[in-house]
Amino acid sequence: METPENEKFRDSIGTINQEGKRSWIFPKKPDGKYYKYRTWVSYGLLLFLFAAPFVKINGNQFLMFNVLERRFNIFGFPFWPQDFHLFVISMIIGVVFIILFTVAFGRIFCGWICPQTIFLEMVFRRIEYWIEGDRGKQIRLAKQAWNAEKIRKRVLKWFIFFIISFLIANIFLAYLIGSDELISYITEGPGAHTSTLISLLIFTGVFYFIFAWFREQVCIIACPYGRLQGVLLDKKSIVVAYDYKRGEKEEGRAKFRKNENRAATGKGDCIDCSQCVQVCPTGIDIRNGTQLECVNCTACIDACDAMMEKVDLPKGLIRYASEENIAEKKKFTFNPRLKAYTAVLVILIGVLTGMLFLRNDVEATVLRLPGQLYEKKGNNVIRNVYTFKLVNKTVEPIEDVHFKLISHSGKIELVTHENFEVPKQGLSEGTLFIDISQAALESDKERLKIGVYSGEKLIETAKAAFLGPRSFR
Repeated sequence: METPENEKFRDSIGTINQEGKRSWIFPKKPDGKYYKYRTWVSYGLLLFLFAAPFVKINGNQFLMFNVLERRFNIFGFPFWPQDFHLFVISMIIGVVFIILFTVAFGRIFCGWICPQTIFLEMVFRRIEYWIEGDRGKQIRLAKQAWNAEKIRKRVLKWFIFFIISFLIANIFLAYLIGSDELISYITEGPGAHTSTLISLLIFTGVFYFIFAWFREQVCIIACPYGRLQGVLLDKKSIVVAYDYKRGEKEEGRAKFRKNENRAATGKGDCIDCSQCVQVCPTGIDIRNGTQLECVNCTACIDACDAMMEKVDLPKGLIRYASEENIAEKKKFTFNPRLKAYTAVLVILIGVLTGMLFLRNDVEATVLRLPGQLYEKKGNNVIRNVYTFKLVNKTVEPIEDVHFKLISHSGKIELVTHENFEVPKQGLSEGTLFIDISQAALESDKERLKIGVYSGEKLIETAKAAFLGPRSFR
């Protein structure tokens, strides 16, 4: 079935031409109310992004995602492999929150909060405007021969892009391995950590490729969130939308003519100036309706409002609105779908909060040694062998650690030492024996409760199975 003429724009994306080659986008520099708001939001988020690895709460890095050691810090809360279920719930909460936000407000996350958009629009493209000029100058520079001016501007731009990419890679590494570890690597010099330097340069190359060449195609082609948007949006979702009712009217859009009564002629308020197209960072025409490429950056709103002001027409031809609002003049309502997502989000946050309050600072695991049966000693004493692992999730070492039996009368004997220390944010492992009189056993498999003490303070309990003879009394 042949695509209708007014829908053919959906057969391809704005960054690919008819020959299937890359079509470079030269967006005009945005300016206006929303762009100023986005600038302040972006500065705040950039400050947060660069500061978060170096901020500590109770000695814990504010945000850390150490995949190699399976250690994560989220808002100062440390998550160890034993806390993986908490980390999963945290990630699910993040996903549900983004889904809820998308259902209500479209792809506003992409245009205002996403690091890809912030770095591209507020850092790299601003440098490009500073070095090469606005849209017209960039287009002319791209077409002109490689003379001294073009070489100087391009080399300067590429060098600055590389330096910023290297800085971003370092911050990214601080999130992965921890800021303290990164600072120690820097002070010790790159020669002492060649493998880390190679990884850093690889990350730098990836960031340089994304922000210097791939750019908006990350949002259009690579990012799954753009595809997810098509599933989540409905006619009630608030997005950056063109008011086609007002813009087209009976006679459609038309160029502006001075002293013309557009209302009398039936022409729409859209003067077909194409400013919304020229300023779009993904190269689309917002007047075609909601599209995959639109990241809700509001650049078209500012451009359109500026033109409406110049021709003395009401602002808001392009604005935040839902399809239902434009077509039927209905206001935004908190519909059952939003209520359902909100309920799920509240329940998940409640579950996570409860689990965080119940979580201990020390994780203790005591397991019988695999393949070992019990040993019968003198005076009818039964001995089992166990391995133990203690994880200290705090930033202070735990001293004078020892074990006591809580559920039974008996004796615990450590193989290598009596009392020991569990290092901060570390673990201690070892082997221990548990001796219990045969007379105290009521079955061939008892459940023991073992207390872990720091001095005289009980800091954690663990359970373990204890094997004995089948005949007791």
